[in-house]
Amino acid sequence: MRHTLPLAPQFYVTAPQPCPYLEGRMERKLFTALQGDNAERLNDALSKQGFRRSQNVLYRPSCADCAACLSARIRVADFTPSKSQKRTLRRNRALERRATSPWATEDQYDLFRRYLDSRHSDGGMADMDVFEFAAMIEETPIRSRVIEYAEAETGALTAVCLTDVLDDGLSMVYSFFEPDRARDSLGTYIILDHIEIAREAGLPYVYLGYWVPGSPKMGYKAKFSGLEIYRGGAWEPVRDPSAYVADTHPLSTDPIAEQVANISLPDMRAGPHRG
Repeated sequence: MRHTLPLAPQFYVTAPQPCPYLEGRMERKLFTALQGDNAERLNDALSKQGFRRSQNVLYRPSCADCAACLSARIRVADFTPSKSQKRTLRRNRALERRATSPWATEDQYDLFRRYLDSRHSDGGMADMDVFEFAAMIEETPIRSRVIEYAEAETGALTAVCLTDVLDDGLSMVYSFFEPDRARDSLGTYIILDHIEIAREAGLPYVYLGYWVPGSPKMGYKAKFSGLEIYRGGAWEPVRDPSAYVADTHPLSTDPIAEQVANISLPDMRAGPHRG
């Protein structure tokens, strides 16, 4: 008997676990599988509604009593670098960009391990081995690229970003860099360069993942002009980042069934789509 995948994606909720951003809170995610001929169409549609990709899964925070995580993106046309960001560009002008297919290498993994051991030794990815790393990079059903940054003179790998190409922008799935070069603000530099890549490609947005007001880990995202957040089912410009506070009210989120009902899905019968 032949079995076919349902046209409408099925949504599920993860079990609660400690939140990595706000102490004493529990996180929960709403997720769906990303598979089949319409994977790109679904990824494009749900990315515009605050979802993120991790390998073959699309997810969005769906905590029972907290709405602190806000999906963030930069509107490329409205971005102007600050004085500090201009200095970051100058400090890293010796780096060369290399865009490759999503294929993991030993050099990438070595850099990834140094980054985790220095910056996130107690995080959820701390025990990731080389095979899990390869899966993170290579298991993608959509149009993805690995953007490498290397020293022009020595060729030494300095920073890496796994990037998805959406129909309206670039989504920075995961980035890591040489931890010993804190002064060079490599994380900021990778975002600045992705803004330039999007501008060159005529793409209006750079998706940054989630911004959590009040979380030191996420504070850097609020320093980019042209920032927008997804809240209440729509994107809105961020005028003053300091005016936002983490929404941890117990009635701040809708019931799961209502959240799923409000997700706008693409026409999955229309066939494969490429942005």
